Amino acid sequence: MQGKLLHINVDQLRLTANLYGDANHPLVILLHGFPDTPRSWDQVYPELVHAGYQVLVPWLRGYTLESVNKNAHYGIASAASDVRAWLQSLNISTCHLVGHDWGAAIAMAYASQHPEHLKSISLLAVPPIPEMQFLYKAISAMPKQLLMSSYMLLMQSKIAPYLLAKNQAKFVENIWKEWSPTWQFSEQDFAATRQIFKQRQIAWAATRYYRNLFAIHQRKNLTANQQLFAPIAVPTLALAGLDDGCMNIKLHRTLAKSQYFQADLNTAYLQDCGHFLQAEQPFEVAAHLLQHFQANSAFTN
Repeated sequence: MQGKLLHINVDQLRLTANLYGDANHPLVILLHGFPDTPRSWDQVYPELVHAGYQVLVPWLRGYTLESVNKNAHYGIASAASDVRAWLQSLNISTCHLVGHDWGAAIAMAYASQHPEHLKSISLLAVPPIPEMQFLYKAISAMPKQLLMSSYMLLMQSKIAPYLLAKNQAKFVENIWKEWSPTWQFSEQDFAATRQIFKQRQIAWAATRYYRNLFAIHQRKNLTANQQLFAPIAVPTLALAGLDDGCMNIKLHRTLAKSQYFQADLNTAYLQDCGHFLQAEQPFEVAAHLLQHFQANSAFTN
């Protein structure tokens, strides 16, 4: 499907996205996560376009060489501001925002900041995050998740960019295998991610998202983290694969069921599916997204 290649300049970075569909149709934004690229949406966005939506598929800042700068910020705060910049560049006031992994965290933060811009949000692989005390209690009751999340500490280390990039991004390939253990992905499936992460500059920028998540001494990061726990008044869909090797599915269910902030929260879990569900089961994911969009097409804050 032919689309338009778009660029915008933000914070002395050149950001890139592809736009598909009719400009008169409602907008959907698809945000990728780590370690991944927008190519994971390649079989999802055509389904959305055929159903009557315009779809923007951005590269997160830091995932293209033109958006890597040692002086730039990489994290929830800056990535959320990039979503606003894309909407402004398109002169569009509302959209359905979909995020996978880091994209899901960005979507939650954006929803707490700018609910007036959103008709819905959809969170893939990462559950809605309730207030801090409930989250800590839930994780402490599931020590398996602490082990599954230990990579987050590694990603903050100085050696992380080297590990991700070396041997043609073999470490990243192993992450894919661990996080999606039932998906027999091909080299073609992984090629775009390998091409990106074998470049040390991009590997460095991608790890900064983790570093800034924990660098709460910086006001920008602290504010962004607080937004993750802020009440969200936007209709929310939480999708996850039952075989996710990154997020303990029991923890996902526990957090999603809390519904402490979200009166309109729907959840769905995909069989024989791991962390990269939009690439593993794109048509199932697209069907759930379309049902969610259509149910909330008239939503206004």
